[in-house]
Amino acid sequence: MNGLTLYGVAAVTFMMVMYALEARDKRYVAGFAIGCLASSLYGFMAGVWPFGLVEGFWSLVALRRYRSL
Repeated sequence: MNGLTLYGVAAVTFMMVMYALEARDKRYVAGFAIGCLASSLYGFMAGVWPFGLVEGFWSLVALRRYRSL
């Protein structure tokens, strides 16, 4: 497993954990937004730009949700 794959696994795992914990505190919503952004970066670095775009969009949605809480 190379470094890029490890980064992708860590980013997606972090994102999923933050999503699972969102109901506990608004900081987890912010963490989810950061996780989506990290996953988006992974998508672009891996050359999978549709994944990068979708995750970038979800990071904006999560950030907007965080700001409304």
